[in-house]
Amino acid sequence: MPQPAAFRPLSVAPADVFTDNLAAHAKQEQYYGRRHQAVAWIRVVVFGAGALGGYYLFSNGSNLAGLAYVLALYVVFVLVMRWHSRLGYRYNHYRLLGLINQEELARLGGKLMQFDAGTRYLDSSHAYAADLDVFGPHSLFQLLSRATSRLGQDRLADWLRQAATPAVVRARQTAVAELTPDVTWQQEWQARARHFPRQNDDPRRFAAWLQQPDFFADKAWLKVALFVLPPLALTSAGLWLSGYSFGVVVPFLLLLGGINHYYRVARDDYFEHSDSMYDVLRAYRDQLTLLETQTFTSPQLVELQAVVSAPGAVPASQLIGQLASIVAYFSMRQSTLAAFFANNLLFWDFFWMWRLEAWKRKLGGKLATMLDVVAEVEALVSLAAYQFANPTYTVPEFSPEALEFTAEALGHPLIFSTERITNDFSTIGAGCTGVVTGSNMSGKTTFLRTVGVNMVLALAGGAVCARHLRLSSAQVYTAMRTQDNLAESTSSFYAELKRLRLLLELTAAGTPVFYLLDEILKGTNSRDRHRGARALIHQLHQRPASGLISTHDLELGALAEELPGAVTNYSFNSTIEGDEIRFDYHLTPGLCRSFNASKLMQLMGIAIDVSAD
Repeated sequence: MPQPAAFRPLSVAPADVFTDNLAAHAKQEQYYGRRHQAVAWIRVVVFGAGALGGYYLFSNGSNLAGLAYVLALYVVFVLVMRWHSRLGYRYNHYRLLGLINQEELARLGGKLMQFDAGTRYLDSSHAYAADLDVFGPHSLFQLLSRATSRLGQDRLADWLRQAATPAVVRARQTAVAELTPDVTWQQEWQARARHFPRQNDDPRRFAAWLQQPDFFADKAWLKVALFVLPPLALTSAGLWLSGYSFGVVVPFLLLLGGINHYYRVARDDYFEHSDSMYDVLRAYRDQLTLLETQTFTSPQLVELQAVVSAPGAVPASQLIGQLASIVAYFSMRQSTLAAFFANNLLFWDFFWMWRLEAWKRKLGGKLATMLDVVAEVEALVSLAAYQFANPTYTVPEFSPEALEFTAEALGHPLIFSTERITNDFSTIGAGCTGVVTGSNMSGKTTFLRTVGVNMVLALAGGAVCARHLRLSSAQVYTAMRTQDNLAESTSSFYAELKRLRLLLELTAAGTPVFYLLDEILKGTNSRDRHRGARALIHQLHQRPASGLISTHDLELGALAEELPGAVTNYSFNSTIEGDEIRFDYHLTPGLCRSFNASKLMQLMGIAIDVSAD
């Protein structure tokens, strides 16, 4: 498989690209807004001319001329209405493109609260998601996701929750590298779906429902009635309007009405499953049209495109468009009066139920496959947009070594400081533990999260916040934010023990694990904490696992002598100048020798007797 091409930094900063796009789209939005308003007045004029002219001609006895005039003005009105609709679409499209660029600028500034936090994906039992801010407020999901569909959001969430194999990651990297420079295509993809207010509804229930047995499968008589009774009913209605007794219509109204009533549950079922999908299907239709007409070279994108636009086959966008049109006709039910006449004279619901089943046979059960393609492209577009917005980030490479993590200038992607502090770090091989000591607020926990979140990004196929990163495929596992659970009568200490037990079970099964443990066993006394942490490190030393442990326990540093080459000490340090504590947030070899807890307590007003030291 070809290696992904390196993404070369832009000569223009992404912020400038988004700002320029925003200005250009705002100008187009204003242009189409003015035209849209002008054509709205033309519609009013045409309608008024038709009404007044028709009234004048009919009132003067010129019935034939009046009818011709009204019909001609009706045709003109329909054409103007379509013109108005097209202008409205363009106006809204440029508004949406402008909004997308505003959102990109917000992400660059770390303003993530307006974006979907993906809290539905939170799982306290997950190996790392809760500890590494993968989901929730100010999360990786908010930073990454440009997905407009529920399936696309789910696909991206799956990539962030489950590490892919190196081969899959390389395929994603290659596809993302192709999409990254074309920010216009990325934003067009997003904007096309956003035209439809309910496009984020989940289509999986609808797709599963389509697999149910056909309503007409055992009702051949009803299919015959579908094409026989409506013409007869319309003929009887015409006879009644021509002067015949209303009695000629009654038998047909009773017959059609009775059939409609008898099968009302099935009719309601078709409507309920279809109604919420109209916007979803139109969004997929427009996105698939864009996908089918683009030229790709990366294997994954070529394969995805082939699924929806195979030579000789009906394009997926056309099939989805047909389904959207069929679903739209069920909306006749929303007008009670229109639905009454349509169903009791034309078998309206039954006709479109029959059309829907004919569409199912034509599609051959491929709807789920088409939706899967859109979900995959949604996730790839999210990674590509993120990579475009951060051209200084790097595409990681995989190492054939066991449990390697070698990074240069590694930073946390959710820290948006203009002077982000970065660190170099490297570990290679199983059984290696980095013991990180440091004073309060010095950056120990943040560094562990920095390593973890970049591993998650790398194993999902995304660019990482580093100058260079080389890593092995491994299961990331964390124990950081263990909390009490009153519902389960679980203390934070016991919750942490359960996390550590899962870690031991995972490593005992032979799974390569990269662990990140923050202040382990903090819920017990210092002696037991030291004994337990020391025993855990010795046990992990015998397993296919490596990682980092942060601690205030300097005695753990002695393990570097007990297990030379397997345990390495690192530290984050601070200095105290007067009443000010200064941090440099740089990872330093060796144990920490400067602590600031007493000074912090003094600054908070707690009287500390320094003479007792």
